[in-house]
Amino acid sequence: MSSMKRLHVVISGRVQGVFFRARTQDMARALLLTGWVKNRSDGSVEAVFEGEEDDLKAMLAWCRKGPPAAKVTRVEVNEEPLSDPFESFTIRYV
Repeated sequence: MSSMKRLHVVISGRVQGVFFRARTQDMARALLLTGWVKNRSDGSVEAVFEGEEDDLKAMLAWCRKGPPAAKVTRVEVNEEPLSDPFESFTIRYV
């Protein structure tokens, strides 16, 4: 039985211009997660992560800190149904 899940995450604080997306991609790939990450116009970072529950927990723990120059003030997490699985983890540029 698989414990695959999809989480939709919005990270607020000083999270743009501090390599948040690139480090998020590195961490997600290291954990074998799929999905995407992008900057939002309101200054936050949005991501969707798919993977095993333990790996998702590790990813969320990382998101609550971020890279060294980041200052995370809030992480909103919503579980979504798994539908079309992603093939890799990408940075989306809007």
